[in-house]
Amino acid sequence: MEGNEENVTKHVQLLEYIRHLKIGTKISVRGLAKELGVSEGTAYRAVKEAENAGLVVTRERVGTIRVEKRLRGASEQLTFGDVVEIVEGYVLGGREGLSKPLHKYVIGAMKEEAMAKYIDADSLLIVGNRDNAHLLALNQGAGVLITGGFETSAEVIQLANELSLPIISSRHDTFTVASMINRAIFDRLIKKKIMLVEDIVGDKPRSYYLKLSSTVSDFSRLVLETGELRFPVIDEWNRVIGIITRKDVIELDQNEAIEKCVVRKPVTATLKTSLASAAQLMASEGIDYLPIVDRNRKLITSVKRREVLDAMREAQKQPQLGETFDHLIWNGFVEERGPEGETRYNGIIIPQMATDLGTISEGVLVNLMTQAGYKAAQEKTGSDHVLENITTYFVRPVQIEDKISIVPRILEVSRLNCKLDIDIVLEDNKLICKAIMTLQAIDRV
Repeated sequence: MEGNEENVTKHVQLLEYIRHLKIGTKISVRGLAKELGVSEGTAYRAVKEAENAGLVVTRERVGTIRVEKRLRGASEQLTFGDVVEIVEGYVLGGREGLSKPLHKYVIGAMKEEAMAKYIDADSLLIVGNRDNAHLLALNQGAGVLITGGFETSAEVIQLANELSLPIISSRHDTFTVASMINRAIFDRLIKKKIMLVEDIVGDKPRSYYLKLSSTVSDFSRLVLETGELRFPVIDEWNRVIGIITRKDVIELDQNEAIEKCVVRKPVTATLKTSLASAAQLMASEGIDYLPIVDRNRKLITSVKRREVLDAMREAQKQPQLGETFDHLIWNGFVEERGPEGETRYNGIIIPQMATDLGTISEGVLVNLMTQAGYKAAQEKTGSDHVLENITTYFVRPVQIEDKISIVPRILEVSRLNCKLDIDIVLEDNKLICKAIMTLQAIDRV
């Protein structure tokens, strides 16, 4: 036990040592082990965890380097290293600058004197095999992406290495690489909108915890100190193995160990779990407390259901960044009232909804019915929901440019669920498809 706890302490010390290294410092497993007097295996595990945490990166022919951890709020900003992966390129020079962020790119489809007006520091010039343009970009603090699979001169490569500004070559043409970079930026905007557990954890301190050998007296002491009524239980390696709550120990003496009343194999989440997934998980499991662990199930912190729901409501007030597949499908539909006062969502079938055979995708129709169900349930209950069960019936085909109406009807509402009957009909009210749907509320506490 003592030896294991000593290893855990050394692991934490290594992570703190790496965290306080100067940005750009090269790191080696052997050097860390020698510096802090630990085994190379312990040093290796710390380096891998630091890499997972975004504190270091490993670059080919450069090694492991301490980098500035990228904030989630700036996740749409690409680095030169990201560009290499996006355009399937390879680096000709300036490898040490791959971790630098870039704020814009410039397509060099002009004379050099005109090009100079648009190139500035931390930008990326996309151009063909024009050595003079490559030198111009480097001298103005920009990286270079050479299209068409071309290379560059030894002079350019030498300057790139001196300035730590990457020179990248890609086999794709200029239009293709620009489209690939635009797509990556667009995807990152969507990811930025999707809040993760790490967004609400921030610098939240590590959770209070107990061990199997802890006593009811230890539990009572933590209750008095923190005001909490539940705690994670960890093993000697800081891995979460259970949860203990006040109702579990209420009949035990203060000197008894908690081991026999710990709830084993608890539900957990990671920092990369989305808030919506965490909320759905807690709702379906009927729990209000979620330990947050790393990929080795080691305890990081914990979140409560109220924290998750409050953050989700706050996120919904923010402007929409980027459009997901759901938004693109739903954009053409408007809410109207039918002849009997019922809610209808009217729109037109567009070519993007078709399959390769020219038929309309059943998946798109299910998506439309699901979104209509979400909106109807939210309007009725004021709660957000996730899909629990759906049964669909496809009655007749629908064609591109047909006008359709989606008609949701609420059958039953409870505190946790909402059941709906949803139809998609043509202009003459002929039935296209029908769904019976059950939605689960994720923000009922």
